[in-house]
Amino acid sequence: MVTRSTIAIIDDDDFVRTSLSSLLRAYGYSVHLYESAEALLASDVIPLLDCLVSDIQMPGMSGLHMYQRLLRDGHTIPVIFITASAAQAPRLTAAELGARCYLSKPFDGEHLIACLEVALKLDRP
Repeated sequence: MVTRSTIAIIDDDDFVRTSLSSLLRAYGYSVHLYESAEALLASDVIPLLDCLVSDIQMPGMSGLHMYQRLLRDGHTIPVIFITASAAQAPRLTAAELGARCYLSKPFDGEHLIACLEVALKLDRP
């Protein structure tokens, strides 16, 4: 299968990162894995990314703060937020930041793939 887009998965849970990576690779995506927001921000891959899939609640910097920083630095990469929290405040903040999708854990892999397809389509002319 031809690689379609480059996706970063940012989640402090190794199982989540690994399983999402396997799913996305099976659909032909190139995947980069990060265990924290700080690890992504310290990487040199940001300009190559087509989309982010980020947990919201992580030790250290949250996914929301990471995305705010990326936007402030001029990186307008589409983002899909995932979370195990049922709190509404993060969902509202994610929407205000322009998140393409917001998934509550656990979620079906097909929902993530559908969100990615929408996010990547919206980002292209």
